[in-house]
Amino acid sequence: MTTYDSEDVQDLLIIGGGVMGLFTAYHASATFSRVTVLERGEIGDPTTASFGRTRSYRKDYLDAVYARFADDAITLWTEFERATGRSVLVRCGCMNIAKSSVTPELDQTYAQLTTDVLAAIGMPLEVLEPGQIAERYPYLSADLAHLDPVAGLVDLAAVTETLVATLHGRKVSVHERVSTSALVRDGELWRVQTDAGEFVARSVVITAGHGTNDVLSRIEGCTLQVPITKDRPSEAKYFVPPAEDRARYTSDVMPVIAYLDTGVYVHPIVPGVIDAVKVGYYNPPDIPRDRTGVRDIADFVEQVMPGLSSASSSDVLDVDQCDYDLVADDDFVLGAVPGAPGVHVGVGWRGTGYKFAPWIGRVLFQLALQGGTVYDVSRFDPDRFSAPARFLTAGSEDHPTSDLEAVL
Repeated sequence: MTTYDSEDVQDLLIIGGGVMGLFTAYHASATFSRVTVLERGEIGDPTTASFGRTRSYRKDYLDAVYARFADDAITLWTEFERATGRSVLVRCGCMNIAKSSVTPELDQTYAQLTTDVLAAIGMPLEVLEPGQIAERYPYLSADLAHLDPVAGLVDLAAVTETLVATLHGRKVSVHERVSTSALVRDGELWRVQTDAGEFVARSVVITAGHGTNDVLSRIEGCTLQVPITKDRPSEAKYFVPPAEDRARYTSDVMPVIAYLDTGVYVHPIVPGVIDAVKVGYYNPPDIPRDRTGVRDIADFVEQVMPGLSSASSSDVLDVDQCDYDLVADDDFVLGAVPGAPGVHVGVGWRGTGYKFAPWIGRVLFQLALQGGTVYDVSRFDPDRFSAPARFLTAGSEDHPTSDLEAVL
């Protein structure tokens, strides 16, 4: 074992400088003084999944586990704003809707089922009557609307700027345009070899997104590979309402609107962030097409949101389309890398992950530097993918997929 000067040994080395890696560094650097982040590209690179204008934050999940963790994440977002003095959340609310002519079984829609889940764990939503829907949202044609006022949008640029500034103030070392070639165990330490030199650390966290398997393959003796695929919405458009109608669609009066049975989500105009309504359409492979008559965004506007029919529209061509990293069994991958003591990995956020970023960063920090987390994350153990025979296919009988949750 090589002897190193203590000043040359990092408490934590994070490979991957997206929002998950930066939040891991944020939590770690509040307690530990030697934290380093390695990023293959550049922080805030428009080609990365962490880049964009807005993502929703919400807790309406079919699975109570994700609902509880999402609720904790909202608390951590608020604490982040308080600690940094920056506003990063747009508190516009999130409303799940349904219409009987589109999805006839209203009691089996995503809106109703998630409301039932939240009510069961003590998180009731506001249920709007049809008359209230028409009065509050005259541009909308819906029979069911459940509103969570403790939800909304995340301003991604503000988050990145705040994290970078905070980490700089805490003297966290961030290295961009660095490629990792090997991770070698040296006694109780890890030697991480890169094209920018060698780094030595007590603990390593990998948050490299779609590059995760490449990093895992460079760990001495590691055989873990995560069955992850990349996806994006089938269609995404910006709508600019006529000037006389614009005030109806701004985030002070319009919530995020989701009709996940049809694979559609809508983000309001956020002054100073995005001056258009964004509508995304995701085509969930597990939803039978005869359950909805909505085939694309044009169908959705005509049947459900006719108020936008007079708006000018254009395709979303940049990364604001969102970037989904889907795992075979549709669960997060979060925990220790088998066979690599002191190395932890976080990946596979299903397209729904950004909202969990402060929570995921906290969990990875606790696992890496505090010997364990306060949360039960055994369900997300990476070791489930160590043996190929144990892989589960999304949508299988053993683990039904929830891809319709991924659109937000």
